[in-house]
Amino acid sequence: MRLQGKTALVTGAASGFGEGIARRFVAEGARVLLVDIDGAKADAVARAIGDGAHAFGADVADATSVQAMFARASELFDGRLDSLVCNAGVPQTNMPMWEVDEATFDRIYDVNVKSLYLAARYGLDLMRSHGGSIIVTSSTAASRPRPGLTWYNGSKGAASTITKSMALELAPMQIRVNAIHPVIGDTPMASTFMGGVDTPEIRAKFIATIPLGRMSTPADIAGAALYFASDDGAFVTGVCMEVDGGRCV
Repeated sequence: MRLQGKTALVTGAASGFGEGIARRFVAEGARVLLVDIDGAKADAVARAIGDGAHAFGADVADATSVQAMFARASELFDGRLDSLVCNAGVPQTNMPMWEVDEATFDRIYDVNVKSLYLAARYGLDLMRSHGGSIIVTSSTAASRPRPGLTWYNGSKGAASTITKSMALELAPMQIRVNAIHPVIGDTPMASTFMGGVDTPEIRAKFIATIPLGRMSTPADIAGAALYFASDDGAFVTGVCMEVDGGRCV
């Protein structure tokens, strides 16, 4: 098992990509704290996964909540965190950029960008002494944006640039920082990106832009996260890996 004896914290872990990553990490031998704003749902997923999985409810855009999240991780894992997966994110309904209200804009940037600042501010103490891996779930929106998602695209562009900058700054501590760029996924968020309606016809339009002919899945993203978290990726940092079926080619 590639993560035997390792510890990890995964945000946005109650569904979608985060759940897939948490499941794969536990299957590979890690002890994992599943964090989600819906604590009850995270707990249900952790119970379904079984031994090695723990749950905590937290808002990754709130400083007090993030501090509590890392305090719980420190308690569970004796002060040592090997992998931090910053996966929590919020989508944007596909619409003209000028129709997005200010509260929606603020929430997109709080969850998709500010959360990375809070994770760095309050989580690095659990990694400084031994190094580790930080993994950011960004998006193909950062490198090949779709129209109608301007503010989401921008938030993911920021996440990817932050990933590269963090990688440089944290390299002396042997903390590696990488990002995953998924194409639209077969997850609960898909309908939002489609404008609020998920139909076979609309799906077909999105899939037509993906050379391998399907959406991404939680298993696809979990495989990339496992590579970054494991010793296989020990000399890889500052990478934004497109897991997109060829969408960005």
